[in-house]
Amino acid sequence: MAKDTYTTVKNRLLALCEAKHFSIHKLAIESGVAPSTIKNILYGKSINPGIVTIKMLCDGLNITLPEFFNTKDFTNLEPEL
Repeated sequence: MAKDTYTTVKNRLLALCEAKHFSIHKLAIESGVAPSTIKNILYGKSINPGIVTIKMLCDGLNITLPEFFNTKDFTNLEPEL
């Protein structure tokens, strides 16, 4: 079953943080994104994070935007119509 884009972004961010042993606090420090913004993304208050925010998070995680989006989950997303 395909997931929505928001859930896919959230799950990818959680997986990357777990893989790199990053807490929300550490990700905030490394990326320059406020902890409240990260929490809003992870807990559903912000369901449409901007690409600049995602880019900053990727920078903090030391990955590129293509690496962030290069998963089967993103490839298999249903159209947002």
